[in-house]
Amino acid sequence: MKSNFNSTLKSSDFGDDFIWGTSTAAFQIEGNPYADGKKASIWDEFSHKKGKIYKGQNADIACDFYNRYREDLLLLKAMNIKHFRFSLSWSRILPDGTGKINEAGLDFYDRLIDECLALGITPWVTLYHWDLPQALENKGGWTNREIINWFTEYVTICVHRFGDRVKNWMVLNEPLVFLGAGHFLGIHAPGRRGVKNFIPAMHHASLCQAEGGRILRAYDSSLNIGTTFSCSYIEAYRDRVKDHHAANRVDCLVNRLFLELSLGYGYPFEELPFLKRVDKFYKAEDNKLLQFEFDFIGIQNYTREIVKSAWWIPYVQATNIKAETRNIPTTEMGWEIYPEGILELLKKYDAYPEVKNILVTENGAAFPDHLVNNQVKDPKRQKYLQEYINAVLKAKQQGVNVNGYFVWSFTDNFEWAEGYKPRFGMVYIDYPTQQRIVKNSGMWYRDFIKTQSQKIGTPEFCTKISR
Repeated sequence: MKSNFNSTLKSSDFGDDFIWGTSTAAFQIEGNPYADGKKASIWDEFSHKKGKIYKGQNADIACDFYNRYREDLLLLKAMNIKHFRFSLSWSRILPDGTGKINEAGLDFYDRLIDECLALGITPWVTLYHWDLPQALENKGGWTNREIINWFTEYVTICVHRFGDRVKNWMVLNEPLVFLGAGHFLGIHAPGRRGVKNFIPAMHHASLCQAEGGRILRAYDSSLNIGTTFSCSYIEAYRDRVKDHHAANRVDCLVNRLFLELSLGYGYPFEELPFLKRVDKFYKAEDNKLLQFEFDFIGIQNYTREIVKSAWWIPYVQATNIKAETRNIPTTEMGWEIYPEGILELLKKYDAYPEVKNILVTENGAAFPDHLVNNQVKDPKRQKYLQEYINAVLKAKQQGVNVNGYFVWSFTDNFEWAEGYKPRFGMVYIDYPTQQRIVKNSGMWYRDFIKTQSQKIGTPEFCTKISR
């Protein structure tokens, strides 16, 4: 596929109804963690702990989107981007996670949503993108089954406030990542470690994933309701039975677990026996409570993983062969560039008869960017986007029901434990000045999207901002 990239690729090749957008997350861009009544999230606390974040960085300012959202929305419009995915900050709306509502927080999102609509930009809202209120973490957070009630309260408030204007919703962002990194490995907030934390958090998050969908649908059956999953194309290192079995176990955990729970398939105990520990937290009614019929799923793919059998690795008996040791092209994150993977994953998820619609809700790459003469030339990112979009088109041409693509990310931002070092944005942020500069990849995406419609966007403004 890499050698067969279609240089004449146009967004119109995907059809007039295909959705082209970009994605962000509240904690990564908003900054202002204690403004106007907001209280700490788990990431506000975690990012201020010594040794947790690259060079001790934090997101207190980030991209200052809380104050600069109008400027950024104008830039979105200028880049022809008509679909904007962003998340709501739970602790900005409910500072203590439950109880008293912070009207100033709701007002901010009212303004953001209304400005989107005024500019012809469709808001796509993610309810939970990893920033749990710290007050709830103090009560056990995702390991406490009471979080189902806390989440119910939060979702109900959000949909009743914004559901008249927001028609596209995502319940959770990448449950495996915030649970695996934050509740097993301890490298993300809240820093919990071990399977004793992962198992209850996994179960309760899965219940919340379905319950959030039910709340949204009960409010308005016409809403477009989805949830998102991180996924990596998994292949065996060698053509050996043990490696193939190892690849199957990793695929089960990484790509299938949370989707199949929502589809009613239950836990994959046969492939992953350690999950049987969930029995301690399982109630009889959970069989039904785990299920919800989503209108779409969002897949979020960046790379593939090559794995081999490793009996000494607990729970999955598999280990990843790092891309850097295989002497292949990678992004700054050390992730293999493998556009064929997203094609295979799209076919994989499309094979589930219960999956109605698929959107690529995140895809992108971090490369070292350099601001020279007020320009950022990033040919590697542009090539990455072209090749992955080309792979999505191939999936569509092969009959896969994929109908949208969102670039991660709109702007550079605070990239969790990696801080500000990785730059994923199509728009460069000069953090000391907060100046926004559209990278060459962003200009390419602007012009690529324009082939679908000649009537959107104002490139003159985009050029002015970029120079």
